[in-house]
Amino acid sequence: MRDEIRRIQELMEREAYVADPAIATSVHLALQLGKPLLVEGPAGVGKTEIAKVLARALDTELIRLQCYEGLDASTALYEWNYPKQLLRIKLEESAPGTVAEKEAAIFSEPFLLRRPLLEAITRERAPVLLIDEIDRADEEFEAFLLEVLSDFQVTIPEIGTIRATHRPHVVLTSNRTRDLSDALRRRCLYLWIDYPSFEKELRIVRTKVDGLDERLAAQITGFLQSLRRMGLSKAPGVAETLDWARALAALHAAHLDEALVRETLGCLIKDEGDLRRVQEELAAGRLTALAG
Repeated sequence: MRDEIRRIQELMEREAYVADPAIATSVHLALQLGKPLLVEGPAGVGKTEIAKVLARALDTELIRLQCYEGLDASTALYEWNYPKQLLRIKLEESAPGTVAEKEAAIFSEPFLLRRPLLEAITRERAPVLLIDEIDRADEEFEAFLLEVLSDFQVTIPEIGTIRATHRPHVVLTSNRTRDLSDALRRRCLYLWIDYPSFEKELRIVRTKVDGLDERLAAQITGFLQSLRRMGLSKAPGVAETLDWARALAALHAAHLDEALVRETLGCLIKDEGDLRRVQEELAAGRLTALAG
């Protein structure tokens, strides 16, 4: 078991994802048990990246369903290609055949538009299905999703039931903007990803950003750790750390100073109130990476 978990960890790290044993264990169990993996945590800590890395590590397709308020079953599952159906009807107005035969022809596979959920269960090889930010979707959609994840089959009234020949590997992510149902949680394995420790974040920066001075990498990491301790309304995640590190590398910076930080805060801070607070802390010299 430990060897398998280490192998998953190595596979993920070869894809430039710094995975600790808890992440590798969750991914391993999700694969072994064939259960969806629900990943929660603050924005920008690498939840979505798990699915992307898993698809690359397994050398399979990534199919992504981006959730949002108002998302409905037809958008996520399938729709009929109405323009194509209308054209077929026009072309066959005078053609022989009963109404039932003509209806059967236009409500058939060639006129079906497959959306992410249907795409995922009809692949010849099991893909990774990423259901991203499920907390943004409505509770009604979440209830519909439960049915799909339970049986991995879909019934299309005009065609019949389509069952997955190869069950997809499912990863769901949530930023916890609303509580998910107990029913959904029970069907999933659970992984919480928090902001990383200094050591882990420094490893991530070194892994992801080329050409960055070692001293600067440590300063960047220390500065981000200080920002998160401030209790900002929109604390920067690892995604912002990497954006800032790449920006500083592009500017050929060798170390942080107050002027450079002020000029590049837009890479990190995305809220006007937070920006004022950080500027005040900078002026007072209270941010770790710049202190002393």
